Formats: sequence, structure tokens, C-alpha cells
Amino acid sequence: MDLNTITEVIRRPSERPGRDWHEGDAWLAGGTWLYSTEQPDLRRLIDLTALRWDPLVPTDEGLEIGATCTIRDLYAFPWPQRWTAGPLFRASCEAFLSSFKVWNSATVGGNICMSLPAGPMITATVALEARYELWAPDGSVRFVDALDFVTGDHRNVLAPGEILRRITVPERALRQRTSHRRFTLTRLGRSTVFLVGTQRPGVKDLLLTLTAGTTRPIRISFDALPDGRALRECIDAVPADVWYADPNGTPEHRRHLTRHFAEEIRRELMDGDLP
Repeated sequence: MDLNTITEVIRRPSERPGRDWHEGDAWLAGGTWLYSTEQPDLRRLIDLTALRWDPLVPTDEGLEIGATCTIRDLYAFPWPQRWTAGPLFRASCEAFLSSFKVWNSATVGGNICMSLPAGPMITATVALEARYELWAPDGSVRFVDALDFVTGDHRNVLAPGEILRRITVPERALRQRTSHRRFTLTRLGRSTVFLVGTQRPGVKDLLLTLTAGTTRPIRISFDALPDGRALRECIDAVPADVWYADPNGTPEHRRHLTRHFAEEIRRELMDGDLP
């Protein structure tokens, strides 16, 4: 879509791009959402891809994902064998309601900052206990747990002009066993629910992440694998106004699916069928 209110594109922003921020600006990375709908309040675009942030950087502490890393690059990343949770990212890439053309331009940071319930990069990073690095226009930096970033449907903690710089996934989380379930009304449709269970090596615990069916990510934690009843009670304790409603499902439908798939994840982790 043509954005006919844009009067300028900053193609070479400073290394700290927040300095270039003014009211009426928007950060431009992949632009897959930005160009998909009218943006009448925007006057300038600031192109972040010109900064050439490293997309994926393995470190002793885990994996750093640059906010402008494309979905294509994330999917193609050669996950080390020790990172048993790596395939979760590939599954999350496949959860995009998009074509391969969108994969070539859509970014990890863009999907997170859109903060939609069905954002699959939110699912993966919350489930693997990631941390987000945020840059403010005044040059300050703060770090936010992925779980706390999204506050509701299309809402998050970003202040005006603040930018997501990188996502850090800890080494310990990348070594976990994972199990996930996703439901869509059509084979290539938007996620109605997307659940991920993780378990530490050698420990019979459970960290269950609920997304897509809720307006913000929900994390349910157990030091030891619960029985089916205890798990169902925790799901039922999620506040009624957190369950999401749209043409892909009612809150009641989403809660029902969540109970069903959570039990499948619990049994799978309990049986030890995963590496």
C-alpha cells in the first residue's frame, strides 16, 4: 500500500537511531505490516536495516537475535546439536500466516513489536525465557523479560521512540526439552492457540507458555510435573478477560483447546518421548 502521508525516509540513521526520532515517525525494518494498511499519522520512516545489525550471534551465554533478523535467516540458522530447543524456532517460523516472500523481509523484532496474540516470535521467545534489550531516544538502555513485554492485543511496554534492539535467549533455555501444540481453523491460517511446554534436562518440571488464545502471553510453572487436574485448574484460573476473541475462536473455544493440548504436552514430557 502507498503511504501518501510520508514526506521523508531516513535511509542512513545514526548508530543510536533514537536520536533521529520525532513525533510522526515510524521505525522501518521489514515493513510487512507497515505497508499493509493506512498509516495516516505518519510523516517519516527511519530505515533500521541500514544499520546492518548482526542477525544471529551465538555466545557463551546463549543466542543473540538482532531485531532486524529476518524470518528466513532465523529458519535457516544451523542449530547446534546441544541446543535441543532450536527446532521450536523453526516451528514458530512455520506458524506465520505468510508466504515465503514475506519471510524474506519480515523481521523477528517487527513481529514482537506488533504484539499481536498470534505473533509466533513472541511465543518462541517467551517460552525460552528470553530477554529484550530496548533503546530509548535519550540513549538509555533497559532490559525486559519477554513475558512482560506484551501487555495486551497490539499493546506493549514500548515508550514513544523506544526501539527493540536485540533478543537474548539464554543457553540454559536452549538446552531444554520442548513440546508444542498449535491449532488453526485452516491449514495455513492464523493460530487459534499456540502452546509450548519446556523441561530442564534431567528435571521433571514443566514451564507451560500459552499464546494466541490469550491477549498476552501466560506462563504457568511447576517445579514437578503436575497431574492432569492440577494443570487444568491452573488453566481455568487464567482471568476471563485475558482469553482472546476474534473470528478464529471464542474465549470458551480457546480455553477448551488449551486444556486439551496442555494435557497432551504434559503426557509427552512425562513419558520422556522427547530428546
